[in-house]
Amino acid sequence: MSRHRVLIVTAVEAERAAVLAGLGRLGGSQARRLGRPAGPVDEELVDDTRFVVDAVGVGVAAAAARSAAALLLARSAGRPFHAVVSAGIAGGFAGRADVGSTVLATRSVAADVGAESPDGFLSLATLGFGQSTMDVDKDLLTQLRSALPAAVVGDVLTVATVTGTAEGAATILARWPGAVAEAMEGFGVATAAAQEGVAFAELRTISNPVGPRDRASWRIRDALAALTQAAPALGSLAR
Repeated sequence: MSRHRVLIVTAVEAERAAVLAGLGRLGGSQARRLGRPAGPVDEELVDDTRFVVDAVGVGVAAAAARSAAALLLARSAGRPFHAVVSAGIAGGFAGRADVGSTVLATRSVAADVGAESPDGFLSLATLGFGQSTMDVDKDLLTQLRSALPAAVVGDVLTVATVTGTAEGAATILARWPGAVAEAMEGFGVATAAAQEGVAFAELRTISNPVGPRDRASWRIRDALAALTQAAPALGSLAR
């Protein structure tokens, strides 16, 4: 068994397939493809492969629940994961992360969890109810940046409702000025990793700009191809 084992969490099957295709290019590597995305945690999670890739479903709740269960099962079996990566496609903020680019998170941000007030949005941290941001592991980020030198690096927002207007994009960017991309699962995966004491990272490829919802202009196929191209960088995490 490899000393380091990595759990890679995607939202949907297409993302999982893209990651598996990229990992398949690693000479002599092993990767395990799990069963149905929203199904129960599988015993295959505790096998001896270096990589386990699991599609957990869309949204922060599904990501947190499935990731926590997977990490706990592996640890209980005496074959823990040393790292968990939230990977998939995302929206990129214009001028920061262009369509087709790869993004590495410095932090995962619970961007819309909080309260409205006459003075504006109050984050979870401002309210004193918990953390609004989760830092990625510095060593994992260093390794991924070395393997992906062209990647954009910055905050990746986790939202429950995807931004769909120019006004909304400007508002959320003013709230989180370090943001480069927006997705729906990272903070949930990061929370599960923190509770288990496991290193966390987030890797995204950009399918569309954050802002007005124009599905005709989305380049999902290109973003999935970029995810396949980026996936071999995860090989450095399992050495």
